[in-house]
Formats: sequence, structure tokens, C-alpha cells
Amino acid sequence: MLNQLERALLNNYQREFPLSPDPFRVIAEQLGTDEGTVLDLLKKFRESGVLSRIGPVFRPNTIGASTLAAMSVPESRLVAVAGTISSFAEVNHNYEREHQFNLWFVVNTATPERRDAVLAEIERETGFNVMSL
Repeated sequence: MLNQLERALLNNYQREFPLSPDPFRVIAEQLGTDEGTVLDLLKKFRESGVLSRIGPVFRPNTIGASTLAAMSVPESRLVAVAGTISSFAEVNHNYEREHQFNLWFVVNTATPERRDAVLAEIERETGFNVMSL
């Protein structure tokens, strides 16, 4: 169960993250707390798996190369495969869907060549085919 500060931290900054040399100080001021508390909460969220990363998300293919990808993964392997996918810095999120292709994720890279290499690495590491959309 999240308290009011935790909910605000998770919800309020998915868009319009402060563009500042000290963004976490700005967030702390906006939330009525201190920077150390914000950083401690974000660390807790990261360690518990509530957050997988903090970073920008750009409109597809406006900067670099990106793709939405999907995989068909047996339910018994879903958590492990999702963890492998999340270990790639180029993957900004993944999620389960109720479909034959039940694991979806987004890959963002600087070049189309790197994007394709990441998809190939994911296939090698997981043993499952990736459908790039």
C-alpha cells in the first residue's frame, strides 16, 4: 500500500519531469519533502521492482531507432524472460498481455543496427523469437 507521497512521486512525474540540473530537488520541493527522501523512495521502488528505470521516453523514431516488440512465452517462464528483457538498458518497459504474444516491450537505440542487435541478443538469451512491430 502506497502512502500519499509515494503515489504522488510515482504518478506526477511520468510526464513533465523537471528539466533542471537538480531535478530531484525540484521534485522534493514540489512534493513538500527533501531530496534525500525522494532519492530513497526511488531506490526502494527500483529495488522492489515497482520501477524498472527512470529516464526519458521519446516519440518513436524521432531520436534514434525504436520498436515495439512481442514474444510468445510459456506462462511458467514469463517472469524470468521479462527479467532478462528488463536487464537491457535499451528496453524502457515490458508488460504482459492476454494474447498468444503475451510479452510486449519497447526497445530504443541510437541506430537501427543497434536496435536489431538488441533484438537478436534478446532472442539468444531467452531462446524465444521476437516479433518486431
